[in-house]
Amino acid sequence: MTAAVRGDGPERVLARGGWYGVVARTRSGPDVAPWSGDDQVGRRGRGTHVLTPGETRFARSGEVDVAYQVVGEGDRDLLVGIGWASHLELLWELPETVHFLERLGRMGRLILFDARGTGLSDRPPGSPSVEELVPDAVAVLDAAGSERAVVVGWLDKAALALALAAHHPERVTALVLGEACASMRPRPGHPSGLGADDGERVAAAVESGAWGTAALLPWIAPGVAHDPRVAAWWRRWERMSATPNTAASLWRTMLDLDLRHLVPAVRAPALLLHRAGTSLVPLESVQWLADALAEARVVELPGSDIPAFFGDTDTLMDEVEDFLAGTRTGSDADRRVLTMLVTDVVGSTEQAARLGDRRWDELVAWHHQEVRALLARHGGREIDTAGDGFLAVFDLPSRALTCALAVRDHLAAHGLTIRAGLHAGEVVQGPTSVRGLAVHVAARVAATATAGQVRTTSTVRDLVLGAPLVLEPCGSTPLKGVPGTWELWVAGPHSDGPVDAGRATPRPPQG
Repeated sequence: MTAAVRGDGPERVLARGGWYGVVARTRSGPDVAPWSGDDQVGRRGRGTHVLTPGETRFARSGEVDVAYQVVGEGDRDLLVGIGWASHLELLWELPETVHFLERLGRMGRLILFDARGTGLSDRPPGSPSVEELVPDAVAVLDAAGSERAVVVGWLDKAALALALAAHHPERVTALVLGEACASMRPRPGHPSGLGADDGERVAAAVESGAWGTAALLPWIAPGVAHDPRVAAWWRRWERMSATPNTAASLWRTMLDLDLRHLVPAVRAPALLLHRAGTSLVPLESVQWLADALAEARVVELPGSDIPAFFGDTDTLMDEVEDFLAGTRTGSDADRRVLTMLVTDVVGSTEQAARLGDRRWDELVAWHHQEVRALLARHGGREIDTAGDGFLAVFDLPSRALTCALAVRDHLAAHGLTIRAGLHAGEVVQGPTSVRGLAVHVAARVAATATAGQVRTTSTVRDLVLGAPLVLEPCGSTPLKGVPGTWELWVAGPHSDGPVDAGRATPRPPQG
């Protein structure tokens, strides 16, 4: 049954890779609770969810040691297998794979494993059949203390999930399968599949030097194949996951898959995910499997990347969440509308040269102390410091603006001049980061400010209408690296003394 579906300004910081894009060191983040049961998302919250790698352990299955990790917590377990070849510890070295695991981790405790023959598990001679991998999966569940689990798998690990559900229905609550089919080749009664010649060409390429070079990446994940960062990781992924001989043998075993005899025994509800642009598994094969299962939903998604952790992972994971929980918190669970404040000390290079290293360090430490005190007073949250500058966020733009004026005037009273920029907009907020175009804009606005100025975008100006704040237009300008022309405003008159110092403060080191 199926259903379809420059010098001293903020630019110096940006050039160092600081606030341009992602900056992150908040001191706390929202807690994310685990699942509460088998029929709902349960305690997993709507906020940011950050996982840390689990310690790799080994489960004994017959004479074979199978590597696995247990990550996160919750009443619901998800047994996760990565298609073809895998390496548990390399999964945690690429942001895309970590994001995929974090989205899964919102829905329960993750049990990750390397199948025998790959990664950190034993690599006995030959290529194991899907039936031989079933006891390994049971051994991992037992070692992890899991009685029942949602089984998640792509390609051959989707086949393993089906076999596990057929042989051990008491251990499987649901199936989440990517690019899954009962047979990889056309067979009687199952006409769709990958041609034998096409499949053998891939195996021959693996054996003849393509493995470990990312030469197959344009076919496996064309959307990221030209990203040098991903390609470098993928080369290591291939080399660390299997040897060329083993990879080719596993590929041929996957091509020979035929689970048609097992499908009637699978009673667990299944979600079958397929990306329309992939050529390895035709939609007709996915649909055939769905029609043969007792309870299945097919969702065809745009995209051409086979691995779930490449391409539009959030849309794919929304479908998983909807299937398992009936909700779609999505990546928007991490998004907030915040006001960003970026500050920078004017002439810091000259002051450092004049004061010397020790006295400059003392001045910077004093500056940080005073800015943090004023952030706390006005409800701001420090995100990062880069040298002598701050990035902070506020829930209300009026608080951000009054804080910027207070910082400027308080430091000016002690002989230290800053510039500041503000912008309000949507950002992705993690427990230790904020990122998004709005962060770029705030930093670029600060870069346009002259000594002693607090500049804002018209977005902030519109949001604080009616507040007792003075804003004067200072013209329109392009912002480096940001689309469009931006109308900017200067906040408050240039002050010669503190507006809101709030307390007596020792005078900073002077030259």
